[in-house]
Amino acid sequence: MFDTRVNMAYCDLCDRYFGSYAALNQHKANSAQHNVYCETCDRHFGSYAALNQHKVDSSQHNICDDCDLDFATWDDLQEHYIEDDDHFYCEDCDEHFSDDDDLEDHYEEAHWRCHSCSRIFKNELGLKDHYRQSSQHHYCAQCDRHFQGESQLRNRHHPRDVPCRGKGCTQTFISVSAMLLHLEAGTCVSGATRRLVNTKVRELDRNNIITDPSRMLTSSQHNNTTYYASSVAWNGAAWECYLCHGTFRSLAALNQHLASPRHQDKIYLCPATQCRIKFTTLSALCQHIESEKCGVHKFKQVKLTMDVIVGQMGRLKM
Repeated sequence: MFDTRVNMAYCDLCDRYFGSYAALNQHKANSAQHNVYCETCDRHFGSYAALNQHKVDSSQHNICDDCDLDFATWDDLQEHYIEDDDHFYCEDCDEHFSDDDDLEDHYEEAHWRCHSCSRIFKNELGLKDHYRQSSQHHYCAQCDRHFQGESQLRNRHHPRDVPCRGKGCTQTFISVSAMLLHLEAGTCVSGATRRLVNTKVRELDRNNIITDPSRMLTSSQHNNTTYYASSVAWNGAAWECYLCHGTFRSLAALNQHLASPRHQDKIYLCPATQCRIKFTTLSALCQHIESEKCGVHKFKQVKLTMDVIVGQMGRLKM
């Protein structure tokens, strides 16, 4: 039998047919069931419970229950959690805490975090390497201590008795690693750079005591690689590194990041069998040795190799 309702207006919420669409629209306007409406999705619901369940289940809704705010995307909601002072939220763990003290306790227990810079690192080595290299910190890696200023660190804590190996440079440093970092940073009057230091090590460490031979080969092939960013690195919200996708507040900060060892091969390695941590710079390896954490400083061969490399660098110059 032919169903005469096929072309009739139908309300799927109420399971009712109407003689015209005008009648259907009038029904929707008058029925209490149709007042429960989701504007975002243009859908009606039979009850507020159904509407609320819809918002929980739907990817179109990203709701902050505490603030009763609905965001278009998860990223927008997460940014709200991070920026709003009423939330105590760990972005890395996607976890909320009751107050700022609880959040700080979580950071201490679960993460390697620099509190003054609000940065989180994968491990203790990354955090302490940040302390050592950042101009915002006055940190002694040998003693694992922080100081209030550079003068306190250098003049009161350790004598500056390590002379710079760069030609024409009269600066002295508290440790060999600090002197090497000075050379690698390109701040020495001799014009020495990280590239020149790496080349010298390649010449001297022929038995690969502190270097990875496979990495040294590829590093020598790409020794002249220089990374830099231009205006096209702006992604609409920040300056983005095209290698690691980290973001920066200025183009200068991004280019400083690209000029750092961050994206260079890890050509150095700790000789200790139980360690074998790899490093991108000689200064980082030297700092690791000076820290005495893995006991590699006790190895006679390592000490001799480092003495030869530092001692035979001569008066480095470009």
